[in-house]
Amino acid sequence: MPKKWFQNWFNSPYYHILYQQRNHAEAEFFIDNLCAYIKPRADAKLLDIACGRGRHSIYLNKKGFDVTGIDLSIASIQYAKQYQNSRLHFYVHDMRYLFYTNYFDIAMNLFTSFGYFETNQEHVKALQNFNRALKPNGLLVLDFFNSCKVIETLCPAMHKTIGSIDFNIHKKIENCKIVKKIDFVDHNQPYTFTEEVMAYNMDDFSLFFKQSGFEILHCFGNYNLEEFDCKNSDRLIFICRKTQ
Repeated sequence: MPKKWFQNWFNSPYYHILYQQRNHAEAEFFIDNLCAYIKPRADAKLLDIACGRGRHSIYLNKKGFDVTGIDLSIASIQYAKQYQNSRLHFYVHDMRYLFYTNYFDIAMNLFTSFGYFETNQEHVKALQNFNRALKPNGLLVLDFFNSCKVIETLCPAMHKTIGSIDFNIHKKIENCKIVKKIDFVDHNQPYTFTEEVMAYNMDDFSLFFKQSGFEILHCFGNYNLEEFDCKNSDRLIFICRKTQ
């Protein structure tokens, strides 16, 4: 079976080259605000789903929490493992399959690490797995882009040079997905990768959470944790509680 786009792209070194400017200060600011809002107990067990190279997990652990990070990318987990300690662990794992049962107090799925699959059913199954991993009344934080604003402000083409590589990026809306095509040449070898993320909105998530045993406690629109506004907010951030 051919690999999915996310299996190819997230395991590629070029993914990390293209996105090397990701703002760690912004990520830490978001985590600080989340912790101030949620107020996790000192002994809380946290799950970082689709953790990438572990920037959120590592910072949460520095704040004193017991954190487990999981990600589909072998390369990302290999990188993250250098930071492991007795209260920080990383595993290669696909969120579509169950990981632990009734074990974590808080699960987090951050920075639009959702919406990658082909069907709504696969996404609901993933959320059901998040649910099963949580203890009764456990919390889920899901941070997605605001698809309404993304679609409204979509830039169809852009160029980005990093080192010796010229990345040509084209975006479009296709089959209810926001599709990004990334073309470049490195050492005379042409490459093409894609990103395809479902353009889910508030109504979609409301239905998915209901189907997977969560209730929405609050919805924020940015990393300052200000109220969500469909037209202007950059993010769509849910705080949910496990109800069944």
